[in-house]
Amino acid sequence: MGVSLKDVAQRAGVSIKTVSNVVNNYQHVTPKMRAKVQQAIDELGYRPNLTARHLRKGRTGIIALAVPEFGNPYFAELAGEVVDAAARHDYTVLVDHTAGQREKELLVCQGFRSHVIDGLILSPIHLETEDLMARTETAPLVLLGEREYEAPYDHIAIDNVAAAREAVAHLIALGHRRIAFLGSRTGQERQPAHLRLRGWREELAASGITPDESLVVVTDGYGREDGAAAMASLLDRGERPDAVFAYNDLIAIGAMRTITEHGLAIPDDIAVVGFDDIEESRYGATTLTTIAPDKAAIARLAVDSLVERLAGTQVAEPRRPRPGYRLVVRESTTPRETSGPPS
Repeated sequence: MGVSLKDVAQRAGVSIKTVSNVVNNYQHVTPKMRAKVQQAIDELGYRPNLTARHLRKGRTGIIALAVPEFGNPYFAELAGEVVDAAARHDYTVLVDHTAGQREKELLVCQGFRSHVIDGLILSPIHLETEDLMARTETAPLVLLGEREYEAPYDHIAIDNVAAAREAVAHLIALGHRRIAFLGSRTGQERQPAHLRLRGWREELAASGITPDESLVVVTDGYGREDGAAAMASLLDRGERPDAVFAYNDLIAIGAMRTITEHGLAIPDDIAVVGFDDIEESRYGATTLTTIAPDKAAIARLAVDSLVERLAGTQVAEPRRPRPGYRLVVRESTTPRETSGPPS
């Protein structure tokens, strides 16, 4: 039989209410009393019944995270951060996979799991503002990802345009002028690919370089094979750049494979910058320079926003916090002999 609040109260010589106040972290408990109760908790190995606690509040204690790609390491790494952030609030995370399909995004958004979750963190690809405005589900929703929306929901996203400009500025500072962009998409101007492409254009123009649209390559997807094919299409038609800025690390890694297969050296012939700082970018034969979003901050802000909404915190307007990012310089833009260890 498990240890109860009554057992802890008897060991500490206090009331059950006092133990409950300590367990629920109420502020009016004195430090001396809190330490006394905590010692009894530690000695008895008491663990609170989180399910019962959530049920008393009319909740399940489960939040959902819906992501478009399980195969993309970025989302796997982000999911891990969300699970850790949710645990600090005593929440369990149900991870859902939309495969980037509009129908599945709509299904998740409209609350098909509403009977088992308290709230939803969603990273959409194809949903439009109109879809979000038509949402009737009352469970709190927090949006992730860099796609722009004008909808009444908290939205956690880094500044894609600024991050892209920093990546391109790094390449320009190294003397590169023919900088390709791999990973453009057609249509849907508010998608992340277009925001990063905008940053590419803006930074080139600000540096006095006319953006060469022949160096912009549209891809069907965002995987390694898409990057390899995009790079091959450039080289095969004689449009050889001296640097590449890729939509994400997977495209960059695929492009790097094609570059070496064509007998070219990285970064001496073509430098490469990615985006996402997935673990793979640190351990290739040539480590990848990349934009590293603060995944821990993204997860923490998303979970905190959801928990505040669940608690009924009065927030007048949807929030649009901007988590940080940094440019991590590695061997794909700096020769091995002058670059530091992977970071």
